[in-house]
Amino acid sequence: MTVQKPFHLEEYLTAGVENIVKGAIKATLRDPQESAFMVSFAAASKKAAGRRGQWAEKGEHIPPFLIASITSACNLHCSGCYARSNESCIDELPSCQLTAEEWLNIFQEAKELGINFILLAGGEPFLRRDIIEAAAKVPEVLFPIFTNGTLLDEIYLQLFQQHRNLIPIFSIEGDQNITDQRRGKGTYDRLLAAMEQMKRRHLLFGTSVTVTTANKETVTSPAFLSRLTGLGCKTVIYVEYVPVTEESRNLAFGDDERNWFEEQLADVRGRHPEMVFISFPGDEKSSGGCLAAGRGFFHINSHGGAEPCPFSPYSDINVKDTSLKEALHSRLFTVLHQQDLLTADHQGGCVLFEKREEVERLLAQ
Repeated sequence: MTVQKPFHLEEYLTAGVENIVKGAIKATLRDPQESAFMVSFAAASKKAAGRRGQWAEKGEHIPPFLIASITSACNLHCSGCYARSNESCIDELPSCQLTAEEWLNIFQEAKELGINFILLAGGEPFLRRDIIEAAAKVPEVLFPIFTNGTLLDEIYLQLFQQHRNLIPIFSIEGDQNITDQRRGKGTYDRLLAAMEQMKRRHLLFGTSVTVTTANKETVTSPAFLSRLTGLGCKTVIYVEYVPVTEESRNLAFGDDERNWFEEQLADVRGRHPEMVFISFPGDEKSSGGCLAAGRGFFHINSHGGAEPCPFSPYSDINVKDTSLKEALHSRLFTVLHQQDLLTADHQGGCVLFEKREEVERLLAQ
């Protein structure tokens, strides 16, 4: 009889971070500047893991990832956008947004805790150049910047050249037809032009793909991935589609689609060792459940509210009034863990979105 090894969250997360860093080093071997930076970041990542280990010895679990939505503004109106559906992204002039100085304090505190990946999102993060410049001041942390790519300019290119810890992640949906259909006519050509500019300067960048039942074959196809690698892309982050309406639920993965996609992911990793492939939320069975609410990451919205996840925009604490570590002990986060909602059975890719009525009930209590 085989005895199953108990799941150890700290070991799982540390191994995951190490695999990402190793993959990034391998993917940048042909570019001395990028490879040199990734080697130095690997050392910083090891120190960060040590800090998290020290906190763990004190009974404090610190996740390695933080998602920071630094603005509620965006210059596009993409169909099916979860940020617009939950009104965290609006057309009105943003108000009560955290300042660049406040974000810098958050980034520095995160570094001291051992958080070494901070994903910058929005809205459109390129609209807040002041915050991205603040992120450049924390070189020990890697800042993937999830952007629609339409606002890349000479100033940003120079910033990325000087500060290699800032890595644009361009959102693309597949081919020209699929991308323009979701993001607006002409977006695909502007994206490819932005990637070409990054390639000419030997700057590291990746892509983010919202993967659905409709585009899953396209975005894992040899043609699509060969096009990306030809443009110099080094990372592909697949984000499972979370339905924002009942009408779009057919676009979300079920168990069969997810099993198919996991097989495809293993295949493309073998075919394209020059790129790092990451799936989010990925296989929750292997990670012991959803990694939101501080298990593997948490989210800070543009107003400072600490939320379990961008897809679960509920908060009962604000980092303007407290520390990051205290935010991880918010009542909402604590109850989500205590009631095992993060490990509950569910159909879609996001348990907290699917069970949002339960989350709202917990918040109201």
